[in-house]
Formats: sequence, structure tokens, C-alpha cells
Amino acid sequence: MDRTDPGWIEARLTGARPQAMAALLRYFRDLDLAEEAYQEACLRALRHWPQNGPPRNAEGWLIMVGRNAALDHLRRDARLAELPPEEAMAQPESGPDLAERLDAADYRDDILRLLFICCHPDLPATQQIALALRIVSGLPVERIARAFLVAPRAMEQRITRAKARIGQSALPFDTPGPAERAERFAAVAAMIYLVFNEGYADADPAGERAALCDEAIRLARLMLRLFPAEPEMMGLLALMLLQHSRQRARLDAAGAPILLEEQDRTLWNRQMIGEALAMLDKAMLHHRPGPYQIQAAIAALHARAPRPADTDWAGIDRLYAALERLAPSPVVTLNRAVAVAKLHGPEAALDLVEPLRERLDGYFYLHGLRGALLRQLGRNAEAREALSRAIGLANSAAEATHIRRQLDSLQALSEGS
Repeated sequence: MDRTDPGWIEARLTGARPQAMAALLRYFRDLDLAEEAYQEACLRALRHWPQNGPPRNAEGWLIMVGRNAALDHLRRDARLAELPPEEAMAQPESGPDLAERLDAADYRDDILRLLFICCHPDLPATQQIALALRIVSGLPVERIARAFLVAPRAMEQRITRAKARIGQSALPFDTPGPAERAERFAAVAAMIYLVFNEGYADADPAGERAALCDEAIRLARLMLRLFPAEPEMMGLLALMLLQHSRQRARLDAAGAPILLEEQDRTLWNRQMIGEALAMLDKAMLHHRPGPYQIQAAIAALHARAPRPADTDWAGIDRLYAALERLAPSPVVTLNRAVAVAKLHGPEAALDLVEPLRERLDGYFYLHGLRGALLRQLGRNAEAREALSRAIGLANSAAEATHIRRQLDSLQALSEGS
């Protein structure tokens, strides 16, 4: 590809953004200033790269130009002497090569810090996701707003509030020790999975939110390039690839969800599945199992089954039992109930579900599964009540349509009896 082509340059700027933003944040310790510095560097790149060609070290060039532009701005504001004119910084190879300095500064921790700041525990999940998509991924506010079905002005305010909250807290800029690095890594992995699930909730592969799945996968790949020996990030990437591989098979022609066991498996993306299975095997070699690896192993058993009847439900049940021990959660137990229903019938599964009702009363999937199990047991009145509760908690029109069909089916049974 022509490296002076605008499309190639734009892709190169997008790829360089996390590293450049992370370094600029370390220099200035201010998200707004770091973002303004990077945007100024991008504007200069768009002016100079098509004429002179991109620099060998694009990240270093953007960091140097962005840093100098921001310092120039700060010095003007302080009525100090200006830096040399832009032309002195515009040549792609001018100034020292920053590669060694980036390595010396351990840019891996810079990017980890940047992502960790975006998932600050004081921020609601929606603000964490929006901030990461804007600051790290560089998505336009308008696109993020469309994904969350809000007005751009409202999303801009949401991101501004998140930045303000972070600005009021003490940002961790010291080099983290092993324990703190592990804590940051776990928080970043959780945030990446939040981004993915925001997209996965919209089963429409052409939907605006579905693109968030691709962005989450891109962030996980970035983390693995920086930390290639982290088995949990391998597990997370494998899990997201396996889930995303089913995207084309998840909706019927009317837009209603298709249950996993009823999906056309020829529509599953086998290339994604192959990559995920290889990634999961690589993670297992480290002998450090974690929740993401176990969830990926569960998804892998589904992906390996040529037909629903070939699914290793006993293996899935054992994996969920292991996940319950490692990371106990009522949602994990609820998911295990599906495997128990396949192995031991709806009554045994309902025995697992009933104790979860109080803790998961506002959870769509609890009432949907409970309604399905009650229906299998012929307890139609209770099933109708559970499904009616589920439809009021649906996260999307597609989920509501799926439950409505079950309710209509129960109504037809009632009228036919």
C-alpha cells in the first residue's frame, strides 16, 4: 500500500494513539492536555506525512511533536519564549530517535496506566467505557454517542465529567510494583470485557454497538503485544473471539435472537474460532488458570461441537463448577444451571435457579431461564409470570421479541387446552 495514502496514514495514527497518548499523559499528567497534544501532532502529521512520507518511528515522532506543541502552548500562555518554528520539527527523522527512550521509560506501563486511569473505580461503568473509547481508541464522540443511543452533547458531558473526576483524584504515575501491576491488569481486562459486552448486547452485526466488539478485541490484542506472557489476557481474547464468531448466526430474519443450540453453525466464523482455540491452548501452557480462561474453555466446547447434540455438557458443567470455586457469582451458577438442565433435566436446574431469585431479581436472564424451565415442567402459569417479568427487564428489542414469542406460545397452549 502507498504509505502516503490518506487511508494508510489514518490507520497508522489510530494504531499509534495508545502509545503516544500514554507517553504524553506521563509527561503532562493531564488527560485534556495530553489529548490536545496528540490531536495537534496528528494535524501536523496529516500536513507533512503525505509530502515527506511517514517517519520510521511514527510513535516517537507523534510524541515528540505533540509534546513540543503542548510545551509551546504552555509557554505562550506563560509569556515565555516560544519554541523553534514548526518547520524545525516537521521533518520525519528530525530530532533524536525516541525508540530507546520509550523503552527506557517502560512504555508498557505507560499504556497500562492510561487504560487503568480510564477504568478508575470512582467512575460508573458507562463512563469507563466511554472514556476508554475516546481517549485510548480515539473514537469520535458522535460515534460513541450513537453506540449508547444518546445525543452527542450528552456523551460529551459524560466524558467531561469522567475527566473531571479523574482530575480530582491522585493519578498513579509511579512505576508499579508486581502486585500493583497485576491489580491494574485485572481492572483493565474487566474494562475491556465491559466494552465487548456493550457491543455484544446488540446481536445485529450491522448495528452501531456491534462495532464495540471489534474495538474490545483490538484493545486486548494491544495488551497482548505489550504483555505477551499474560494467560488471562489470552483467555479474554479467546473468549471474545469465540463469542464474536457467532455474530452472523445470532438473529433470525425478523431480528429475534436465535438460541445457541438452534443457530446455523455454518455461519460461525471458523477463522476466529481457530485463532481463539490456539490462543486458549497457549494460555493453558502457563498453568495459571483464571476466570477468563475457564469461560473461554466453556465457549470452546460449544465451538468444537459440530452439532448441538455433540456438545460436551458434562465438560461444561465441570468447568462451571471450577469457575464457581475460583470466582463464585450467582450469574456463574445461573449459567451452570443450563448445563445441569441438559444433563439432569429442568427440575435439577430449577433447584439451582430458585435460590438465586432474590439476588438476581433485576436480571433479565434469570427470569428468562426460569420461565423456560417452568414451561418444560408444565408449570405454565408460573412460567408466564416469570416470562412477563423477563420482558420488562429486556436489554434490547430483540430480547423482548424472543420473550414475547414464548409468551404467545404459552397463550396458544392455554387456549388449545
